Amino acid sequence: MKIGIAQLSPRRGDIAHNVQVHQTMTEQAVAAGVSALFFPELSLTGYEPELAHSLATSPNDTLFDLLQALSDWGQITLGVGMPLRRGEGVQIGMVLLQPGQPRQVYAKQYLHPDEYPYFVAGTEPGLISVQGTNVALAICYEISIPGHPQRAYQDGAHLYVASVAKSAEGVEKATMALSAISNAYAMPVLMANNIGPCDNFVAAGQSGVWDAQGTKLAQLDSTAEGLLIYNTQTGSTYTDYTSQY
Repeated sequence: MKIGIAQLSPRRGDIAHNVQVHQTMTEQAVAAGVSALFFPELSLTGYEPELAHSLATSPNDTLFDLLQALSDWGQITLGVGMPLRRGEGVQIGMVLLQPGQPRQVYAKQYLHPDEYPYFVAGTEPGLISVQGTNVALAICYEISIPGHPQRAYQDGAHLYVASVAKSAEGVEKATMALSAISNAYAMPVLMANNIGPCDNFVAAGQSGVWDAQGTKLAQLDSTAEGLLIYNTQTGSTYTDYTSQY
């Protein structure tokens, strides 16, 4: 199976534009034979906590219809980031679209203290099956919480995918954490990061993949949008910066 991560620079609060970028990247992933593609944290709005309440929606919003159609057409699972209104609060959500199936949601369970004024935590662990492979989902700060990957491993995860919005300093810490996670639980780990302005920092890209021994196999750069594709059977990787997103 081929699994992909997308690195992009979302326009602040411009959902329509960001959906178009997701479409282009998804079409390219389908052409490359990818079975699942995951985007960075809050990829459809940009990581902008102060805008989250005004932009928050539900998984049934028609804004996801195009992406669902792409999932159905391309037989590809998509994980896209969006603030979601759940109960009386807003969560940092990942909407999961699978071919011909009802939409699912994973919401960030462990919030960074800076996020407390804007978001409420999710309560359910994230595990999604893609062609018989159990993919565990993490969102940014969660990779620093030991209990999160441990729970994923106990639940039967084969892969661990982190959607993040991290600065250069954050990427450096994440690289160490993800290498340790992959080595500790003998499962490949992937990280999808934004690039460009996010909230009060600049996201530094460097989205990457680590094998089951904690060795970095490939990493995108810090400035360009692109795809990184990992073949779970051969361990090979492929990167593409060529398309104009």
